[in-house]
Amino acid sequence: MCKAVCDVCFRHCSIPEGKSGFCGGRICKDNKIIAGNYGRVTSIALDPIEKKPLARFHPGSLIVSVGSYGCNLRCPFCQNHSISWSEEAMRFAGMADYISPEELTEIAVRYRNRGNIGVAFTYNEPLIGYEYVRDTAKLIHKQGMKNVLVTNGTAEEAVLDELLPFIDAMNIDLKGFSEHFYSNLLGGNLEQVLSFIKKAAAGCHVELTTLIIPDENDSMDEMRELTGWIAALPAGESIPLHISRFFPQFHMTDRSATDVSHIYRLAETAREKLRYVYTGNC
Repeated sequence: MCKAVCDVCFRHCSIPEGKSGFCGGRICKDNKIIAGNYGRVTSIALDPIEKKPLARFHPGSLIVSVGSYGCNLRCPFCQNHSISWSEEAMRFAGMADYISPEELTEIAVRYRNRGNIGVAFTYNEPLIGYEYVRDTAKLIHKQGMKNVLVTNGTAEEAVLDELLPFIDAMNIDLKGFSEHFYSNLLGGNLEQVLSFIKKAAAGCHVELTTLIIPDENDSMDEMRELTGWIAALPAGESIPLHISRFFPQFHMTDRSATDVSHIYRLAETAREKLRYVYTGNC
């Protein structure tokens, strides 16, 4: 059986003809890897920009937010599991409505008089369908509007190179600061995420989010390591960091929600190195 290799993330899945890769969104067709989820929209809403979350990019504005299906991580605490990688997500993936880049651009323009500034690619992992992001983002820029990417940052730099000229802002998950946490709990690759953040921050407005999970990534020492790395980037002390509270859900219901006071203590620790630190879900 013919196979082709996907080059989007560190997994480099070898995908047989007619099958999908680990993420569920990329497929092999005619011995080529394509975005099987191209234009397949599972969620669309007009959201406050702060919900992405972006605190220092056009605050007070709204943005059309769109998501598809599939993800290249396996976070057991996933907030959007119904459209990312759960059995439910994969079962209903083929039923998602198709919205072309032109149609999505028309929607964005239609809501401009409501305060919409553009399109945010979010909800699932948009980078696994980066071709749709690229094609739509070009059209959005032609309308003088903004493009936002909400991502886990798990992609090769070649993907980022293709998108970065058309992206105005990103919120990137920096889920922790140990390879053990990334590989064992999330099925990810910390080094790829760090490289992605470094390059993205040099090309557009970037904010970072860390979800604090009890007994996993909640130590003061890890927060100092994480924020020290951010601060060492060019102008890194000005990169906003969102420290968010965990709630038990999906496959991680074996522990309580993060203590609010601990989130505030971690935020104070982060402020030793960073100028803009925000707390979420508190």
